Amino acid sequence: MAIEIERKFLLASDTWRRHAVSVQALRQGYVCSAPDRSVRVRISGLDAWLTLKFGPAGPAREEFEYAIPLADAEAILAHAADTIDKQRHIVPWQGLTFEIDEFHGRLAGLVIAELETERVHDGPLPDWIGREVTDDPRYYNAVLVRDGLPEGRQ
Repeated sequence: MAIEIERKFLLASDTWRRHAVSVQALRQGYVCSAPDRSVRVRISGLDAWLTLKFGPAGPAREEFEYAIPLADAEAILAHAADTIDKQRHIVPWQGLTFEIDEFHGRLAGLVIAELETERVHDGPLPDWIGREVTDDPRYYNAVLVRDGLPEGRQ
């Protein structure tokens, strides 16, 4: 069993871009999702993964991730109601690594920073980090793919 500790933030500015060290295109969809669990398939290039997540919205959830053949991932995604397309930028900052997802398609304009750590980080954050949305389920990918952009987001 693996516990994923992840915080999510909206961004206060785009100054993070000058610190990005890599970017990858991702496409993902959900075979099943409920408030306390989801089954996701993600493709990046020629690689694909099946991910199961358990637990309510918040910083710590159980996560299980398995590499799967690309052809299987494509076949599974054909059963997803919709998919998310995004670019993930890797941005190191003072010993931390932020994954910044820039969404495309019907979620265009949404940019979310994720911080995955081994324990909940409660120290300082970069000035380009905005409002925390870790406990707001509207910003979870499984909800975004179903409901679209959250109303009143800033």
